[in-house]
Amino acid sequence: MFAPHPDPVEVAVQPETASAVENQSVDEPQTSRFTWKIENFSRLNTKKHYSEVFVVGGYKWRVLIFPKGNNADYLSMYLDVADSAMLPYGWRRYAQFSLAVVNQVHSKLTIRKETQHQFNARESDWGFTSYMPLSELYDPTRGFIVNDTCVVEADVAIRGVIDYWTYDSKKETGYVGLKNQGATCYMNSLLQTLYHIPYFRKAVYHMPTTENDMPSGSIPLALQSLFYKLQYNDTSVATKELTKSFGWDTYDSFTQHDVQELNRVLSEKLEDKMKGTVVEGTIQQLFEGHQMNYIECINVDVRSTRKESFYDLQLDVKGCRDVYASFDKYVEVEPLEGDNKYHAEEHGLQQDPAYVRQSVMVMVLSVGFAGVEFDFGMDAKKGVLFVDFPPVLQLQLKRFEYDFTRDTMVKINDHYEFPLQLDLDREDGKYLSPEADRSIRNLYTLHRCDLTPPPKCLVWIQIKYKRLNTIEALQQFVDKDEEE
Repeated sequence: MFAPHPDPVEVAVQPETASAVENQSVDEPQTSRFTWKIENFSRLNTKKHYSEVFVVGGYKWRVLIFPKGNNADYLSMYLDVADSAMLPYGWRRYAQFSLAVVNQVHSKLTIRKETQHQFNARESDWGFTSYMPLSELYDPTRGFIVNDTCVVEADVAIRGVIDYWTYDSKKETGYVGLKNQGATCYMNSLLQTLYHIPYFRKAVYHMPTTENDMPSGSIPLALQSLFYKLQYNDTSVATKELTKSFGWDTYDSFTQHDVQELNRVLSEKLEDKMKGTVVEGTIQQLFEGHQMNYIECINVDVRSTRKESFYDLQLDVKGCRDVYASFDKYVEVEPLEGDNKYHAEEHGLQQDPAYVRQSVMVMVLSVGFAGVEFDFGMDAKKGVLFVDFPPVLQLQLKRFEYDFTRDTMVKINDHYEFPLQLDLDREDGKYLSPEADRSIRNLYTLHRCDLTPPPKCLVWIQIKYKRLNTIEALQQFVDKDEEE
C-alpha cells in the first residue's frame, strides 16, 4: 500500500504511464510513504525478501529485508533500486529515507531509522545491517509481529542529484573541502573540525615559522598553508604537504589510521611548537579537562584519589543506546573484592563483614545520599568522576572490539544516538566530582560528527559560563574571527 507522507492513511497506488514517470522532475524533493504488510513472517524461508515495487519521484524502489539477518543476529533492512540492472551507465539517484518496523500494539514504540545515500550501479541498495535484534523482533510480547504479520514503512524523499564535477562548493556554501589521498577521510574530517574552531585556527597562524622552512618538512608551516587555502581557495585543497611533514609516504596515505591517535600526535607536536610563543598553552586551554580517579573503602573512613588530565574521552558504544548511557558506563562504580581487595594503610586488606557473606552469595545493602551511593558488604569501590570539562570536548566512540573466537577486530554497528546539545550537569551533576566547580555550566552544542557510517568521533563546543549570557559565551568559540 502507498500513501503520501506524512499522512499514514493507506490508499491504493494509481498506475503511472511510462512517459509520465520519465518526464517527472526531481529538482524539488518528492516524498512518499510505502507501507508493506508481510504476512506469515515467521515462515519466510528465503534469505532475502523483497517488497513489491513502488514509485517515488518517477523512480522505482523496493524494500529489501533479511528476515533471519544478513550474517548477523539482527533484522537487516535496506532501500533498493528496483530496476538498477536496466538503467544506463552513469545513472545515480539521491534519496533521503527512513525505514520503520511498526509496533502494532503501541505505535510510540515503533522503531524508525533514517539515512541518506546517492544510489548508483555499484551501490544500488543502502540501509541497516543491524537494524534491530532478532530476539526483540520475534518476541511475541513486544508487538512487532502480530498474527504472524510484520508491518514495515519506508518514507522516501527524492532530491536533485548533485553533479560533483560541476558543483561549486565555495559559491554554494562559502567553504571548500579537502581532497582524499586514498584513505584519508578520517584525517580530513579532523582537520576540518580543527579549522572551524577560530581560537585554534588563530593560534596556528601565530606559530612562528621562517622563510627557510618548507611545508613538506614543517608541520606548523604545512598546517598554516592548509588552513590559509581552506579559507581563501576557490577549489578543494590537497593535503599532501601536510602528510609529507608527518613523514608519510604513499603507502601511509592509503592505510586507514586511527583518528584518535593522529589527533593526539598532532596536538603534541603543535603543543611543543607553541612553547615560548604568544600562543603557548592554547592546546591545553581548548582541549584539556580533568577527571578524578578514586578508591573508597566501605568499612573504614579511607579514600584515595588521583587527578588526571585528558584531551579526549573514549566511550563505549556496545550496550549503550546514546551518549548519556556511555557516560553512565564511564563513571560506573566498580567493586573491589576477592583478589582485587584494596590495601588501606594502617587498616590492611579491606574484608567484608562476616555477617553479610554466605557460601554462594554476597549480600549487598545500598543506600543513596546526596547523589552518592554507599555500599556496605563490599571491600571497597573505585570509579572516576570529572573535575572539569574542556571548552572543546572530543569524544571517541569505541566502534571496534577484539573477537577472541575469530581472532580479529570487529566493528560494532549498533544503533547509537547523540543529542545536538549535551548537558553534563544532568541529574544534579551525577558525572561531577566533589571538587568540581558547580557554578560553571557544563552545556555543549554539537560542533561536528564524523558521519562516516557508523559515527566514530563527536566534538562538542562548550557553552561555558558562570551563569552569564549563553549566546555571548557560545560566540567566544564558534563565531568567525572577523580579524582574519
